[in-house]
Amino acid sequence: MKKYNVFLSIFIVYILLNMIIFPELYIGQALDGISAWAFNVLPSVLPFIFFTKILSSLGIIEKFSNLFKKPTKVLFNTPSISSYVFLTSIISGYPVGAKMTADLYESGKITRSEAYKMTSFSSTSGPMFIIGAVGIGMLKNATYGYIIFFAHILGALLNGLLYRKLKVNNDGYSSHSIEKKSQQGDLSSIVLDSALSIISVGTIIAIFFIVITSLSPLFNLMPSFIACILEGIVEITRGCIDISSSLSGISAILSCTFIISFGGISTILQSITMFSRLKMPVKLFVLQKLSHAIMSTIIAFVLVLLIL
Repeated sequence: MKKYNVFLSIFIVYILLNMIIFPELYIGQALDGISAWAFNVLPSVLPFIFFTKILSSLGIIEKFSNLFKKPTKVLFNTPSISSYVFLTSIISGYPVGAKMTADLYESGKITRSEAYKMTSFSSTSGPMFIIGAVGIGMLKNATYGYIIFFAHILGALLNGLLYRKLKVNNDGYSSHSIEKKSQQGDLSSIVLDSALSIISVGTIIAIFFIVITSLSPLFNLMPSFIACILEGIVEITRGCIDISSSLSGISAILSCTFIISFGGISTILQSITMFSRLKMPVKLFVLQKLSHAIMSTIIAFVLVLLIL
């Protein structure tokens, strides 16, 4: 840990020095990150966070989820409410699934082990980003977007099967569940919690635009294919943009599938900030995202052979 802290400290000092030497460049990158958050993430994610919390306070989610009680128990060994989280996640995208899972745990509706299992298949991107932004907007091919999207979703389902027998130490319900239940019908607390969640997402996005800029001299020394993948591992939007300009065909599809399913360090940190009381090990969540990425990429390869 000491070596890790030293390395991190050196890297942060390096970023700060760059910001002092090239202020216009880094201010511009921060603004680009804020713009990406304001015009893409904020309008699509904030309403989902707010209205799902309203539905949860009204008890509607539990009634809807009871329809999927047997399938979720058999497939994922999770409660029926995980079906609603999964469906909402694949519609709205990162990091709504993580936020909903954390909220359910904090409100005492699921145990820690159930939450850990749910994160394996309920942390996904959505069709607006995959089909719209990546497929049509970046790769200029809607079919590519659909292939990536279906591979991404099927990979998430297989990932849930992989972790269905996951065992967790200190399992149980949140110690804050009583406090959370008393506040769940409070409109002001829902508004505040939703706003704080989306602001934290925007902060991380802006910071990682700066991080990628700081790493660009290193990326420029590498072959374009490797550089694109590494950028995507840091931040998926920047990675997919670079892939669309450097790669084509099956290589672009498989690269984007891997990056989107892994989520990137930026998206992973967005989710982890919402897991504060869940106390989920970072290594476990990263492992879940990595296995999701590998399976989705394999599925995408099969779909490409069948469709293209």
